Amino acid sequence: MAGKNDRKKTPFKEDKIFVWDNRGEQTLPLMEFVAARRPDNKRNDIKKWMKFGHLKVNGQVTKAFDAPVAPGDVVEFNATRPFPTFRHSRIEIVYEDDDIIVINKGYGLLSVSTLSHKKEENAYEILRNYVKEVNPRNKLFIVHRLDRDTSGLMMFAKSEEAQEVLRHNWNNMILERLYVAVLEGYLENNSGYVKSRLAENSQFVVYTTENPDEGRVAVTHYEVVGRGNGYTLAQFSLDTGRKNQIRVHAKELGHPIAGDKKYGATKSPLHRLALHARTLRFAHPITRKDMNFETPIPPKFAAAIRKQMK
Repeated sequence: MAGKNDRKKTPFKEDKIFVWDNRGEQTLPLMEFVAARRPDNKRNDIKKWMKFGHLKVNGQVTKAFDAPVAPGDVVEFNATRPFPTFRHSRIEIVYEDDDIIVINKGYGLLSVSTLSHKKEENAYEILRNYVKEVNPRNKLFIVHRLDRDTSGLMMFAKSEEAQEVLRHNWNNMILERLYVAVLEGYLENNSGYVKSRLAENSQFVVYTTENPDEGRVAVTHYEVVGRGNGYTLAQFSLDTGRKNQIRVHAKELGHPIAGDKKYGATKSPLHRLALHARTLRFAHPITRKDMNFETPIPPKFAAAIRKQMK
């Protein structure tokens, strides 16, 4: 009788995936769309594929028979097995294809491991395990980060080509990044910008400096969304992507982000850093397609100003 160590591992079976674009001018129900492309299969077969997760629409596993497939939408069918599904309490996959993954990261979760938090759970390791489950040969690459206590949209590359394109052309590929934050006090102006040089000390605190040899220029634009209850709800956009840039510039405005004790906040109405990466728009590194993702303003952010919106 063969011992435990003599057992052969089941070899990984490559997924056989069919990809179809809706090149027509009409929106079709998923059932009808798939049936037209698999005429030799019975409708019961297609129902089973849907039930067990063999179909994706625009990168998302879809089980609804009447899910709309609009012109330009992409449908994937895995003939080998159900698509592996991803579930995590602090990460939502917003979009995924062969080259990139876009996620909505919860606050309190590291983007990647750090020297001081090597064993702490982080988004990179969680997603890396997921893509390896899909195929052991899959890889994942870091292209940018969010602070642990900042929630919102961020992107990882899944192919070396995508990673290289994003790494060398980041400022040209990223078309828009918008953040929303709850600030202490009332911002006087409804809009404006902050420009300064930022540097980092040995305690990992970012600060403003006038020394051109010490800091790098950072530009942050802001627009007030609403005021109330002693707080300002503001939206920020970045011309540059420096570490802690919004947090430092909010402090420079005299209105630190609520919950940001590191940069001068004295109150924490949400019991967290009240900063959320709301919008991420970029040119796809491979297809160059305009990719635009947006999340709603977190309800607790609006509640902090008692919903006294402009």
